[in-house]
Amino acid sequence: MAELMGDWKRTHMCGILNTEHIGQEVTLMGWAHRRRDLGGLIFIDLRDRTGIVQIVFDEQNCGAFFEKAEAVRSEYVIAVKGTVVKRDPETVNPKIETGEIEVSAKQLKILSASATPPFSIEDDTNVSESVRLKYRYLDLRRPEMQRNIIMRHRIVKCVRDFLDSKGFYEIETPMLTRSTPEGARDYLVPSRIHPGKFYALPQSPQLFKQLLMLSGYDRYFQIARCFRDEDLRADRQPEFTQIDIEMSFVDVEDVISLNELLLADIFKKILGVEIQLPLPRLTYREAMERYGTDKPDTRFGLEIKNVSDIVAGCDFKVFSSAIERGGSVRAINAKECAIKFSRREIDSLVDYVKNHNAKGLAWIAVEADGLKSPITKFFDQEQINSLLERLQAEMGDLLLFVADRDEVVFQALGQLRLELARRLNLIDDREYRLLWVTEFPLLEYDEEEKRFVAVHHPFTSPMDEDIELLDTDPGKVRAKAYDAVLNGVELGSGSIRIHVSDLQEKMLNVLGFTQEQAWERFGFLLEAFKYGTPPHGGFAYGLDRLVMLLLGRDTIRDVIAFPKMQNASDPLTNAPSDVEPKQLRELHIRVDS
Repeated sequence: MAELMGDWKRTHMCGILNTEHIGQEVTLMGWAHRRRDLGGLIFIDLRDRTGIVQIVFDEQNCGAFFEKAEAVRSEYVIAVKGTVVKRDPETVNPKIETGEIEVSAKQLKILSASATPPFSIEDDTNVSESVRLKYRYLDLRRPEMQRNIIMRHRIVKCVRDFLDSKGFYEIETPMLTRSTPEGARDYLVPSRIHPGKFYALPQSPQLFKQLLMLSGYDRYFQIARCFRDEDLRADRQPEFTQIDIEMSFVDVEDVISLNELLLADIFKKILGVEIQLPLPRLTYREAMERYGTDKPDTRFGLEIKNVSDIVAGCDFKVFSSAIERGGSVRAINAKECAIKFSRREIDSLVDYVKNHNAKGLAWIAVEADGLKSPITKFFDQEQINSLLERLQAEMGDLLLFVADRDEVVFQALGQLRLELARRLNLIDDREYRLLWVTEFPLLEYDEEEKRFVAVHHPFTSPMDEDIELLDTDPGKVRAKAYDAVLNGVELGSGSIRIHVSDLQEKMLNVLGFTQEQAWERFGFLLEAFKYGTPPHGGFAYGLDRLVMLLLGRDTIRDVIAFPKMQNASDPLTNAPSDVEPKQLRELHIRVDS
């Protein structure tokens, strides 16, 4: 049944035809989206990446080709020659861009037949994600998915054009490099030529882009493929793409200013949204204190307030003992929720914070006839008045308290804040709130490994005024690091890098490396620092996450052409898979069964 194209050449894409093309002879090619047989008339909706146009086969006009049209089924690939004509007014279809015209067919070729697809090639198809990924090539035909992938292309082009206009060069860095495990797990690649040795796929181009600054290229970027062997979530994949940027002779302000302009350019060109610059900034500490997270969603209020000073020494032991142990008591005022929430709903909030490591949730309902709460009896009137004033409480408000170590309080109230916003419908999905979070801690103590680890990576520069603390109190050192946050999601992060060899060695020493270990693992970088290294810094966006957020999708799998499942498997190709014993022998690998 399938025919060759022969000398037929496509003249137009389906979705661009309009009333200006009426009377023109056209040759179209694409997929039969839907076919309707009305006896002497057959209608085929022809689809390509630009949209759908209706083709009309009239038995009186197209002779033998009418029999071919009778054989066409959904997803057949066909080529049609015909004339663009205006639709009768009563048949105009306002739901599609080509709804005012149709193509009166003269000739037809069936280029490829199709089996019945396992699901309909439509936006609202009701099928599991595992089936969609198994037949991803069919899923990618759906207009919704094609819009996603095309939008991704446009965002990347926007980034390339902007950075090129600012004097950046796009330079590729190696995919096969050495393992430097100081973060997520590496994907390892065994070497056939060097038995027992391994390459690692890059978690980021970090060290190479720093070397490019040392090499004098001044401004670099790359749309970089990265690999991390870590547990997956909705916004994680084992392989992903970064918009990777590095600049020489810059400070924090230079990097932030450039990236603000880049974000404004993307939002304007892609969404038609004007971003007000400069973007708001929060220090890491302020973000944690007010929102309980270093990636706050500021589209709504419900800010966290510290009430430790008010309740210190009170008779409520849960509060007083938490403060005595160095923790804190913090609260959220859920406006009008004493009226909106039943006792069962309040109890469900208690259960919710317990799922986020809090031992419990205390509450005070501000009602018309006074305060209702199991804990008010533990406070004197002065403390009550101070709490109501600090939390700006009014009649109908519900005051919610968590007491524990700061990290537990921040996590519990940060998550509770988001849950309240969802229940109260406070989040406007049409709003974009961008901000910077700055002055992150340089280090955090890992109780399991009994040592400090880098919050971002070992090459982040400490703030100048905190360098001396590396010797005396490393946990208090702040970093020249900054994250861009959109609607409560980290878009990307960056930092000014260490560019002096002795400071880099000191940083590695604080992380637990001996001098020998530091040179064994990072010697090529330390050696390079001897030869004149400019101050430099950079930034990297998660491209997949950026596209997901701009399109309003819930998972990055919807904006990646061929993603993995959450267990890192690919149902399309059945990867990962077994390999031939011969391949393992060549790589000097034996697999324990």
